[in-house]
Amino acid sequence: MQQPFELVASLDDSDSSREMLELLQTIQSLRSDKITLRTDGNDARKPSFTLQRTGSASQLRFAGLPLGHEFTSLVLALLWTGGHPPKVEQEVLDQIDALEGDFNFEVYMSLSCHNCPDVVQALSLMAIRNPHIKTTVIEGSAFQEEVNRREIMAVPMVFLNGEMFGSGRMLLEEIVARLDTGAAAKEAAKLTAKAPYDVLIVGGGPAGAAAAVYAARKGIRTGVVAERFGGQVNDTLGIENYISVLETDGPKFVAALEAHTRAYDVDIMNLQRAEALIPATEPGGLIEVKLANGGTLKAKSVILSTGARWRNVNVPGEAEYKNKGVAYCPHCDGPLFKGKRTAVIGGGNSGVEAAIDLAGVVQHVTLVEFAGQLKADAVLVNKLKSLPNVTIHTNAQTTEITGADGKVNGMKFKDRATGEEHLVPLEGVFVQIGLVPNTDWLKGTVALSKFGEIEIDARGQTNVPGVFAAGDCTTVPYKQIVIAAGAGATAALSAFDHLIRTSAPA
Repeated sequence: MQQPFELVASLDDSDSSREMLELLQTIQSLRSDKITLRTDGNDARKPSFTLQRTGSASQLRFAGLPLGHEFTSLVLALLWTGGHPPKVEQEVLDQIDALEGDFNFEVYMSLSCHNCPDVVQALSLMAIRNPHIKTTVIEGSAFQEEVNRREIMAVPMVFLNGEMFGSGRMLLEEIVARLDTGAAAKEAAKLTAKAPYDVLIVGGGPAGAAAAVYAARKGIRTGVVAERFGGQVNDTLGIENYISVLETDGPKFVAALEAHTRAYDVDIMNLQRAEALIPATEPGGLIEVKLANGGTLKAKSVILSTGARWRNVNVPGEAEYKNKGVAYCPHCDGPLFKGKRTAVIGGGNSGVEAAIDLAGVVQHVTLVEFAGQLKADAVLVNKLKSLPNVTIHTNAQTTEITGADGKVNGMKFKDRATGEEHLVPLEGVFVQIGLVPNTDWLKGTVALSKFGEIEIDARGQTNVPGVFAAGDCTTVPYKQIVIAAGAGATAALSAFDHLIRTSAPA
């Protein structure tokens, strides 16, 4: 820390206020030469505290204790407020500094949410750097009345100047781009101007990262364009089956993937969604990938590793009540349903794990599985059946998610054996029925299976010359991280073999 700042607390007589005061006193004692603690704050949200650099108009407020997954966010906010430089590209910092207008952000999070820290840290940094930006970080379970009043049923949830801004994981660059209205056109022009790649990888999950490392080690020009580096792994909590890594979680694993990829000469273009693939018009010609922002990238070979997303149950009410009681991440959103009635749709490992997780927080869990029996591992099924506040329905088809006043109030399912309809009154539904490949943009270009997966051979080759594919978006069986990584390596080696047989690498 290089610059002094104040911690200004707004407290009452509650136990949580006493805990916050103890935390702030501990922080202040570590650097009493730089940090001043005041307890005369009068904010309506109690307990809360601000970090304010001396002589600056910037303001960042934490309402509720920023512990759990958010403790890192607190530490980074202390460092940044104290003048420690953030590990962010200077171009992005310049964009933040140049933003004009009044931006009052409120971000709701839960301490068990592994997607929330990215949003909290992004908005915290913006408030610390730009005096036009104010950020309040609100721990949802500490302000339950406020959460209920604003009908917040998913985190992270962000409001800007009192209006809904966005929900779910968002990166700093993504938020800044939405505020900087001219950023998209400038970025598109910059991407289009890039020289052609020997290998362009579309997608930055385990398959894409492995492909990038293997390609770059061949000394060829390699690029990765990804909508979200890390892909679905960002939303995975526990990873205990990646060989040689005893235990980790999704965000840590993604950070390691990115660090390994950046250790080589790989051009990573994050937050870019591909919209069209244009095959080469002649042998050895260039393949084009058109992006959503209007930019175009060119390459001698392309590896498609766009992964998959949560599968929707596709019943009335699901889309209407998404983030209003319909959720997909029990780890993130489960705490918002504390003491309430919930349901889980899906009896595989993900569904049963979600039900077990929720049972420790909510009043009751109803698990609905279409098949005649649960498909999860026996140890998980036995654990689930031992819980007193869980009801299991197998051979049950979800038919509707009902609601009133803009939020979920029940779920209907049909007994497939008898045809009898049932209505379960509840406040939250968690959908856990697997994944669907992100290949809609490729229809009519590469051959897809009836499930929408990219058809590949043993070498990862598609039916289009020079276009390869790997990971969960393909017909490879068993959608696992370790299998995706191996498939990415295979696709990269096949792409290199294609290049040396058709043209000399740049």
